[in-house]
Amino acid sequence: MTENTTQPAIPDRLSVDPSSPFYNEAVLQFDVGIRFKGVEKSNVEEYCISEGWVRVPAGAAKDRHGNPLLIKLSGEVEAYYRD
Repeated sequence: MTENTTQPAIPDRLSVDPSSPFYNEAVLQFDVGIRFKGVEKSNVEEYCISEGWVRVPAGAAKDRHGNPLLIKLSGEVEAYYRD
């Protein structure tokens, strides 16, 4: 059994929602870490490095489709692969 261990380049914008145009399954197969304003975040749903924002759930609230409501936070974003 052969595994593909080459990690693709981290995109500028990435989403974990499969219906998003910024969803990238090849990248999400690896453990991607996000630092926002120097603090590691584990609840990021979407990020954009060049525009400097992340989207995170706004508590337990849901939209009419049952998806979590997201808030957009602005600041320095760093994405990386965890070992």
